[in-house]
Parts: sequence; C-alpha cells; structure tokens
Amino acid sequence: MNLTTRSLLAVLFFVPAVSAKVVGVDIDVHEDVLGGKSYGLAGPYEKFIGTMNFAVDPTKPENQIIVDIEHAPTNAGGLVEFSATFTLIQPKDVARGNGTMLLGVANRGTRRMLTFFNHAQSDDGEWDADNPTTPENFGDGFLMEQGFTLLWVGWQFDVPVSRVAGSRVFVPRVEPDEVIEGLVRSDFTVRQRVFDRTLADRNHVPYPVSDPDAPETILTVRNSVDGPRFVIPLDQWQFARVDNERVIPDMSRIYLETGFEPHRIYEVIYKAENPEVIGLGLAGLRDAASLWKYGSMDDLNLPEGAIQNVVGYGMSQPGRTLRTLIYMGFNEDEQHRKAFDGIIAQIGGAARGSFNLRFGQASRDAHPYLNFFYPTDIFPFADVELTDPYTGQTGGMLSHVPEAFMPKVYNVNSSYEYWGRVASLLTTTLDGKQHIPMMDETARIYHVAASQHLPAEFPPHVENGQNVNNPNDFSWLMRGLLVRMHEWVTDGTAPPPSRYPLLEDETLVSPEDVSFPPIPGINFPTITHKAYPVDYGPRFASEGIITNEPPIIGPAYTILVPQVNEDGNEYSGLLTPGALVPLATYTGWNLYNSDYGPTHILSHMSGSFLPFPKSRQEREARNDPRLSIEERYTSKAHYLGLVAEEATTLIHEGYLLDQDLRQILEQAESIWSYVTR
Repeated sequence: MNLTTRSLLAVLFFVPAVSAKVVGVDIDVHEDVLGGKSYGLAGPYEKFIGTMNFAVDPTKPENQIIVDIEHAPTNAGGLVEFSATFTLIQPKDVARGNGTMLLGVANRGTRRMLTFFNHAQSDDGEWDADNPTTPENFGDGFLMEQGFTLLWVGWQFDVPVSRVAGSRVFVPRVEPDEVIEGLVRSDFTVRQRVFDRTLADRNHVPYPVSDPDAPETILTVRNSVDGPRFVIPLDQWQFARVDNERVIPDMSRIYLETGFEPHRIYEVIYKAENPEVIGLGLAGLRDAASLWKYGSMDDLNLPEGAIQNVVGYGMSQPGRTLRTLIYMGFNEDEQHRKAFDGIIAQIGGAARGSFNLRFGQASRDAHPYLNFFYPTDIFPFADVELTDPYTGQTGGMLSHVPEAFMPKVYNVNSSYEYWGRVASLLTTTLDGKQHIPMMDETARIYHVAASQHLPAEFPPHVENGQNVNNPNDFSWLMRGLLVRMHEWVTDGTAPPPSRYPLLEDETLVSPEDVSFPPIPGINFPTITHKAYPVDYGPRFASEGIITNEPPIIGPAYTILVPQVNEDGNEYSGLLTPGALVPLATYTGWNLYNSDYGPTHILSHMSGSFLPFPKSRQEREARNDPRLSIEERYTSKAHYLGLVAEEATTLIHEGYLLDQDLRQILEQAESIWSYVTR
C-alpha cells in the first residue's frame, strides 16, 4: 500500500473523537533524519512532509469567532474543509522525547526554528531548508538533543507563489447567497521609479479588483506618514501591468502613466468580492496542537499520550500571529480543551495583525516607513485590562482569557521593537506615565537589549540602513528561555523574572531624552514609529469587517524607548554577554540609506553596529567620545574572561544554558578578531 492510499484511508476511517478536527494527512516525504542519527535521550528522529486536512463545525461557538465562517462552503456533513502543508520532525519513538511539541508558526511561508535555535544553514543562508536533509540543515541539533517534537503547519493563505515549498494554508472562499463586497486598501513605496506595481504587500497574493469603475476607487500620494493625501486623477492610472511596453489590464496590479516616484507613499483603495475565510488558518494551528496533545495517528507514528504539552513559537509576524490567536479565543478547541500550553511571541512588539478579518492582508505589518495604519499596532497592547482614554475602549491581551485556556506567555523583544514596533506599550499606560501590573503567574516580558529585530549575519554589513547592521546574537538567550518554558509548562517551574526598562529608574524614556553620545558620522533618529487610536468602522470590533478606508486616525500614544550609557549601549533589560562586555555600540535603530528610503526615517528591522576605536590614539584622532578597546581591556584573554564571568552569571540566573558557554566564548573571540583586525 503506498503512502497516498494510506492517507486516504486515514481520512475515511480516522476517529473524530481522537483529535480536534484534523481528519487526515497526505504524506509526500517520510524518512529518517540524517540516516538515523541519534540525539541524546530522544534517539533517532524521523521527518514527515505533506498536507494536513481539517474539517471544522461552523455551528460551534469555538469556530464562530472565525470571520465569515457562516458563509464558507460545507461538505455533506455540514463541516468546513481546508488543508495546510506541514513539516514534522519527531523522535522515531515519540515517547522517548521530552513530551513537548514545539509548533513553529511560519513567517510568510518560511520557517526559522532550525536556523535560529540550531544555528543551522539552508540553501539561501537565511530560512530553514524546505526539506532539511544535510547535517548543515540541522545545525548543532539543539532542539533534537533537548527531545522536542517539531511541527510546522501552514496558516497563511496569501504566501508568495514563488515560495513553492513554503508553509501555507488552503482555505475556501466564501459562497454567500449574494456577493460579498468590500474595500481593500493597498499602500506602498518604491525604491526606484516603476510604472506598475502589485496590489499586494511586497510579493504576496493580492485580492483582485472586482469593479475597477467603482465610485470608491481612489489613488492618492503623500510625502510622509501623517502628511496630506493628494488625489491622482483617474485618467492618469489604471489597474494594469506593463508587458513588452504594452499596458495590459490586470486586476491584481496598478499602473501609473508617469511612474511611481521613489520614497513617496502611494495608497489605492478599491473594491473586491468574495474573500477567502482566512481565520481558518488560526483554527488549523489550534487543531494541530490539539491532535498532538489529545489524539493519535498511525500514519504519523503518533501514539496517544506521547505529547503532554504544546508550545507555540513565532518570531516577528508569527509572534504577532500567536498573540492574535490567544487574544481572539483560538486556544479553546471544539472539545473545550486548551490547545497551546505555552506561547513564545518573539520580536512581535505590542502588535497583532490582519489574521482573522474580511479581506485581511496577513502580510501587512507596521514599520516607520512601510505598511501604514493596518490593524497591527492597535489597542489593546498590554496583557492586563486598560481603558483607552481617547476612545473609551477597554481591553487587555490576556485579561479576558478564561483560566482553563490560559497559556504561559513570553513576549520577547529586541531593541528594534521599542523603536519600530511600540514595545513600550506592553508595560506602560497609553500616556506613558506609569507602569502597569504584570501577570507574573502567567506571563513574562523580556527586552533583549542592544539588539536588532533579528541578529545580523557575521561579519555584518550594510543593508537598508546607513550603518553596518547589528550582529548581537541573542539566540543563546532564547535557547535558555525555551528550556525554561518547557519546564514551566511541564512541572510549573517558573522561568527567571521579566526584564525590561523602567520608568522609575529612568531606563525607559522619551526618544528625545536618550543620551546618545555624539559619535562622529552617526545620525541619531528624530522620528520613531508610532501607534494611534484607529477607527476602522462600526463593524470592525464585532464582525472583523473594515468599512473605513482609509481609517480615521486619532492622536498618537506615547512611545518610549530604552535609555543608553556613555557608550550608547542600553543597560536595562536582558543583555547578552557580548553586550555586557562590549566591543561596540549596539543599537536597535538604523536610518535608511538613500537607496532605500528617506534618510531621516528609521530603516525597518535594522540596528547598528558601531565598533569602538581600537586605541586611544585612534579615539582622539576621530574625536570619538567612547573609550577605545585598548583602554577597556588589557588583552583578548582579559576580554574573554569578563565575557565568561557575565555568561556564568546569566547561567546561574537561568537565562543561559551552561552547555552553550564554549560557543558563546568562541563567538566573542570572533568578534574580538573582527574589531581589532
């Protein structure tokens, strides 16, 4: 019997009570990991790649939170069917693992648990390999040595078609008795003059225009985020593409006869119809988690009871996805059971996203000069209940979650999220005047100081900013915090305390109060990303339907950032050993270079790496206010000794793992060699 036949039989004979609503799998790849290599107590691992099939009951309250579920097509049994790609890496004997499944939420179809936690390498050098097969693809094996089961399930429907092997979900479009219409807004900037451009965010799949002549159709341009919009006359543009110098109608692209100019903000609003039911992606994550916790499946060699806990892990967009999943109530499955026991929302800021909306664009985020006023940095931000003084709205991210479905939660952010993703609103009131109480029994907030959105590769280089990107590697801290999360959900052992900048000791301040030193040639930001009260219309909160496009924007909330010392380095929060014993100024901000954007605007997701002068002579010649390396450390051995001391302290505090000390010191030695060369 081949795998396809086995999978079809699984769909036919699978017992519904065993899982939430995973009804079967189609398996394309099933093989041993690295020829049966053994990892610690977990032993050999195996890998499955294929498609997971789901069916949910639209009449159940747990599914009625899915926007437009009532308009989704149903099968003969009255269930809504959908599917998603999956990748599973698990011990061949699952019972030999540590009992925790780590469900990685993909970022726009790409996966990064192996490259981040295992320090693995893939073909493109950035994301996890689509089909990891080589020793480099699995890195140092950290996650397997720890005994985790690893699962990725697609949840986003509009993943770029170029990512053929990417994680994605296949959801139905609505099939109402009457056509469902709505407004879609697409804004964009370009780096060089172009004449046509996709309606989607970056390279994603757009909602096509249904009526190009609708009276609501409008194209505007403005010169700043909060600047006035200028209408571009209809006779100067159309929904079309340029093909061999011919303008061809295309309901997925927009054409401007004079060309789109670099670094200006264009915004088109158009009418679309009958969208996909995108909230099913969140239901798929929920139901996959429930299958591993409560069910079994012979086709995946999954015995019942082998997995006791599921931890959801997501960085950046996936971190926001997990925050949204919990906030919206997707942690309760159809059998009224808790799906996720733990959530690690890494570098998601205080944000959510368009993951369960009519005509939602899941890729749209929010940055200082990219993707403006989408439902990303919107109230509520903090875990506890607050009232927005501008709108009167009351809410919290976790305050309304019933105890039975409350997971343990990490919010882990880099310095960039304070500058570019309003992370201070996780811990302060909306006016920035006082801190709010923390839910210490349930949640932790960690600010990884002196870091950018994701550590830059080493040696670092200039990307979209004016300065070399920040390579401060905080993956070592995340490895420690992951193990602590496993202990928290397994036996209740609490992780180390939250660490973040505070108002009372003035480590959290207004951007204009940051005491950044006058380093020659370095421009300090004058504009940070902001969050606002946003009115998307009366149906947004209750139905997930946006009727105000563009939305109505209120006065900005107060955004604060970490204070720095005389070197320009943050000294509050959770610091890596390399930041505690620095060889450079590490920032969470950078400013666009002229190729990428306006040079006074924060470059998205970038930080800066500004090495100290090597010697006193060099410092004085450059008029650099920072002490030189030779004035700080007598030798490389002295420097590495100090790094070892700081790392040992972090190990004792529970933030680092002792097994990683050697590699941390090797990495520190590489940085020393680089900056002193």
